[in-house]
Amino acid sequence: MKNFSKLLDQADFTKAEIVELLNADGESCSKLFAMADEIKREHIGSKVYFRGLVEFSNICSKDCYYCGIRKSNTNVHRYNLSDNEILDAARFAYENNYGSLVLQSGEIANEHFANRVEQLLKQIKSLSNGELGITLSVGEQSYEVYKRWFNAGAHRYLLRIETSNQQLYKRLHPDGHSFENRLKCLKNLQDIGYQTGTGVMIGLPYQTVEDLADDLLFMQRFNIDMVGMGPYIEHEETPLYVHNDVLWPIEKRFSMALKMIAVLRIMMKDINIASATALQAIDPVGREKGVKAGANVIMPNITPGMYRNDYSLYQNKPCTDEEPAQCRGCLDARLALADSDIGYGEWGDSKHYFRRMNK
Repeated sequence: MKNFSKLLDQADFTKAEIVELLNADGESCSKLFAMADEIKREHIGSKVYFRGLVEFSNICSKDCYYCGIRKSNTNVHRYNLSDNEILDAARFAYENNYGSLVLQSGEIANEHFANRVEQLLKQIKSLSNGELGITLSVGEQSYEVYKRWFNAGAHRYLLRIETSNQQLYKRLHPDGHSFENRLKCLKNLQDIGYQTGTGVMIGLPYQTVEDLADDLLFMQRFNIDMVGMGPYIEHEETPLYVHNDVLWPIEKRFSMALKMIAVLRIMMKDINIASATALQAIDPVGREKGVKAGANVIMPNITPGMYRNDYSLYQNKPCTDEEPAQCRGCLDARLALADSDIGYGEWGDSKHYFRRMNK
């Protein structure tokens, strides 16, 4: 195997080389993070962009084995923000110069939901004079629904595959969940013109470092524009919880998540990479470490505080006791410590997207 420093200088990696990078520790790991940070600053700058996150409903039709708001979890207090509450959150993002927001919810696919999201998009565009960028993360939908939402004002969409290993994917989902349909949805989003994002969980039961290398190669092959990925954190009210005996230690899941960010930044130099909130659930400065490892997007939660505990995809979710205004002041200070500027008032669109679209 090549000298580690020479390996980092390469433009492309084989799977075996990615595995070596993901297994880096000590001085090699520091070199990896330094290279990723250097590449980020060279290709997209030092700015970190905010996406105000509105978790507007935890009602979900899916039953994913890893998720705390899965349909079969009867212990969840279900909620659905009113349209006015969603618009108030959007107004907060606009007035606080966030530049963009994310509308996220459990997965529902019916005409009522499609109409509601479409109307909300139009209202958010109206209240912000078209200045607020909008990302959607509401799961698998038809091509026609995705197109309607794009025409109504959404321009980014995040649809995580969770793993590119189809056998592992089947272990994470009951019958009726189709990996092939997930990929079809991602392709539809690209064809419509969305900045298209995906992501994976890192440290799942039965997942290997080789699986994670394949995940990174999948994202590169799919020519993805943005990525949101983070460490798997178990939830005791899910079927996957019984497999905790084969989990990596939480510290390994955290460090591997940082290395995944760094390697992907080197592989795909101009994409947007989010520093996941799950990092902060493990380390108080986890998101800042994600930024130092190559991430350039943070998603401060602007969901009204009274609902945050109920959107519990995993345990120990941070910032559930804060209101939106508290999150902004906290992140300002945190990102300054990470030697980063905040792109207030900017959409912070993926440079990779424009390069992809102009080919």
